[in-house]
Amino acid sequence: MMQELNYKLAVAPMLHRTDRWFRYCVRMLTKHTVLYTEMLTVNTLLHTDPQPFLFFDPIELPLVLQLGGNDPKTLAHCAKLAESWGYSAVNLNVGCPSDRAQAGGFGACLMLQPELVAECVATMQATVTIPITVKHRIGIDHQDSYAALAHFIELVSQAGCKTFIIHARKAWLSGLSPRENRQVPALDYAMVYAIKQNFPALKIIINGGIKDLQAASSHLSSVDGVMIGRAAYDNPWLLAQADSYIFDKPAFDLTRQELIQRLIPWIQQEVSKGIPITRITKHLLGLFYGQPGGRLWRRCLSENAYMSGGDPAILQDCYAACSLK
Repeated sequence: MMQELNYKLAVAPMLHRTDRWFRYCVRMLTKHTVLYTEMLTVNTLLHTDPQPFLFFDPIELPLVLQLGGNDPKTLAHCAKLAESWGYSAVNLNVGCPSDRAQAGGFGACLMLQPELVAECVATMQATVTIPITVKHRIGIDHQDSYAALAHFIELVSQAGCKTFIIHARKAWLSGLSPRENRQVPALDYAMVYAIKQNFPALKIIINGGIKDLQAASSHLSSVDGVMIGRAAYDNPWLLAQADSYIFDKPAFDLTRQELIQRLIPWIQQEVSKGIPITRITKHLLGLFYGQPGGRLWRRCLSENAYMSGGDPAILQDCYAACSLK
């Protein structure tokens, strides 16, 4: 029987950001927010040792593996790997507009092939018992009508997908860089709301431009869940209130200093395995975002972590040097 995930709040998959060290740190702040891996292409898992890419600490659960690919059989194989490793679900990327994704025939360009996406979903879902979900845009280029979006969701849902994460901004495959496409064209939350109204049996998760928990909460009156991206990475402390504010669960009760102290033994353990300390400290640069001394913390940690010899005491040193509270 498929595991039922509570998607009220999730942190979006982000390349070079949502690695296992970021996820461990974030899980110290929130037990219930759904976390995602960076997108992994099927070729990465098929042609290299998958262990470094699939390994995670059980504390990171609930955790979803996001895959990039367009071949039903290879996607199913990778979904089976994810299930064997203990992931909570697998998500198919149908939203990335990058040149790499276009060259590989996956990501946002798959929105032009809803029948293929449906085949991929059906084959994966027939292979595993964990849920298969799809993350996509409201449209791409000039195929941006509500009818086209509804047709896509209709076909893919009939193939077995019951959860759709919809980035409320259409993708441009030419003329805009992926960075520019984060701001242009405008977000259209109303289109996502309409999808939920027309497909009430599906779980519809909204994504795009959501900056804080207050904004997330306002969306929950119209959809089943909210996915926050860069706002959660740049200011991870906003997730410290997620369990109480969004999930109505016991609140996170540590201070930032106490969080640092709790992380230090784990960081020491990771460093002893040969992990450069900067792989971890880069995810903590925004810990004091918006706080007095926050910019100084960011500079102190970024400039000194690599010179610390891997000593996690650098976190305490920077905390003291920046007179943080």
